[in-house]
Amino acid sequence: MFMLTEPSTQVVREFIATQHDSPFSYAAVGATNAVPPPEYTLDHNRVQLGLGHEVYEHAVQALRHWRHFDLGWVKIVPPGSGIEVGTTVALQARTFGFWSLSACRIVYLISDEGSIKRFGFAYGTLADHVERGEERFTIEWHREDNSVWYDILAFSRPAHPLVRIAFTLARMLQKRFIKESLAAMTAAARE
Repeated sequence: MFMLTEPSTQVVREFIATQHDSPFSYAAVGATNAVPPPEYTLDHNRVQLGLGHEVYEHAVQALRHWRHFDLGWVKIVPPGSGIEVGTTVALQARTFGFWSLSACRIVYLISDEGSIKRFGFAYGTLADHVERGEERFTIEWHREDNSVWYDILAFSRPAHPLVRIAFTLARMLQKRFIKESLAAMTAAARE
């Protein structure tokens, strides 16, 4: 959904309400937890956030509060959405003078103990999203060397006709999101 003005809280609420029963826009639901489909563009990026349990806990709390999307030009709405399987949210973005809302739903959660402690989740795109695909966000604490990492794995391809036409610009925005999300989580883990 593209708009010329920022969507109001009511518009966001109504948009998300229409998405609750919307199907995923791609067939490989959950594939970021296995093998992503080859016909999609794959992005895998990670950054070391620091060392130790305290850094891990700060990063987990930041992820739970969607801080990796608190970038000024993009955010998750409604604010305070819980990290639970089935939660439907919208990605609200302002790019090139337009506002957009794109619907996503949380597909699965990650909570692993062991030599690598991991917390995270993946969300998948719904029918009203400018892209098709899935994105996984993970915080990892490697106990062996005490390092803490933020990891993003995504597969996507254009869904909306404007995104297909402007594929190069869409990829530029995806790469911008990745770079800024990595930086936001690095800052959040050190607070």
